[in-house]
Amino acid sequence: MIKYSVLYPNVENGEFDHDYYRDVHLPLIQARMGDYLVSFSIDKIIGTPEGTPAPYVAACHLVCRSVEDLQKGMEGHIDEIVGDVANFTNITSVKWISEVVA
Repeated sequence: MIKYSVLYPNVENGEFDHDYYRDVHLPLIQARMGDYLVSFSIDKIIGTPEGTPAPYVAACHLVCRSVEDLQKGMEGHIDEIVGDVANFTNITSVKWISEVVA
């Protein structure tokens, strides 16, 4: 299994609509990816254990069986998905792919 993670840094003047992200954006991704997407989760980041502002405001994690499945699931939908980002944030995200080991 692999996990594609997208994190949104906590930046000055950053805006992020958590409701839109949960109710519209991730369901859009889920619908477009179909069976290539095993599961997903959304994190609404609220702080740190020390009580300081968190370095990120939100994250999502898409779980797929392989990098190839991730690519197949996104194929033909990237423009639509990326085009929707402006509807919920002005923050440039940080992304990576990891292997799920446990």
